Amino acid sequence: MTSETPAKKDVKLSCRNVWKIYGEEPKQFFEAGNGAVESPVSLANTISNSNHIVANADVSFNVHVGEIFVIMGLSGSGKSTIVRCISRLVEPTAGEVLLDGEDVLKKSDAELIDIRRHKMGMVFQSFGLMPHLNVIENIAFPLKLQGVGERERCAQAERVIELVGLQGRESNFPNELSGGQQQRVGIARSLAVEPEVWLLDEPFSALDPLIRKKMQDEFLRIQSVLHKSIVFITHDFQEALRVADRMAIMRDGAIVQVGRPADLILNPVDDYVREFTRDVPWESVLCAADVAEAADGPLKGLGRVTADTPIDSLLGYLGENADGVAVEAADGSVIGVARAANVVKALANGYDTTPADVRR
Repeated sequence: MTSETPAKKDVKLSCRNVWKIYGEEPKQFFEAGNGAVESPVSLANTISNSNHIVANADVSFNVHVGEIFVIMGLSGSGKSTIVRCISRLVEPTAGEVLLDGEDVLKKSDAELIDIRRHKMGMVFQSFGLMPHLNVIENIAFPLKLQGVGERERCAQAERVIELVGLQGRESNFPNELSGGQQQRVGIARSLAVEPEVWLLDEPFSALDPLIRKKMQDEFLRIQSVLHKSIVFITHDFQEALRVADRMAIMRDGAIVQVGRPADLILNPVDDYVREFTRDVPWESVLCAADVAEAADGPLKGLGRVTADTPIDSLLGYLGENADGVAVEAADGSVIGVARAANVVKALANGYDTTPADVRR
């Protein structure tokens, strides 16, 4: 599992022991008010047995600068609630949400409005476009709320229109656009304010599969240009694999496991995570570094590949070269050796260990 204690300067957004409880007196369970408890599972059970609903239970994670952090889980797992807690569209019951080290939950209404207008961009499954405004007016609307002059906000909106590939559609109204085009307008509107943190709650789930894949490609292209700190919500593991730098899997309002996609495939913490990863095309997700082990012999004569070389491009070579291949870090140093046996051993961790019909 990937460490959740990176260098402090690398953390843009941090959720710490966040709880969201629905009921008549949700705060009664948190006398200290900070959400940190010795036994979150026990407390969640106590709350559930007290005519309250636990939507989020002791949720903690960090989002690094420039990282796409994906949160996924089944319907009702709490993933959409936590992204709304981050922005305080839903008020958490306890815990902390730190943006650049400052607790968003302690901000006044005026400070919160300023954060939403200048530091956070939000995109949801429903496009939420205003039907009486055309494309450029929809995109420029958040800038109008900021008090930006008409000429400046139109110029900024035009820059974002180019970024999302909507040139020529500036004067169209929402009912004149396809679903994919409407979603591009929603994305452009959230980017117009140049947010530091971008929150996306299942932004592509309402789209047809082909359009959805194109929008994922577009999203990754935009991120390669802007390098935003992103929280991306999805229930689709294949989508998560495509876009995530790291990801968290939720169940019953709690975080089950956090790590890179490869970490979850190779080392699922339980059967719930293992079920998510069971049908994943692992050979296209794992890279050489994921299966490399420390060298136990001379490296002379071994082929060499970079750490990020996809495993699917190495399978043929490893099948014909029992000694494997040396795996190099970015600086040229060798971090280990990848062999066919390493690939099999690594993958075995992601499967049920119950023996098949093996004869000796």
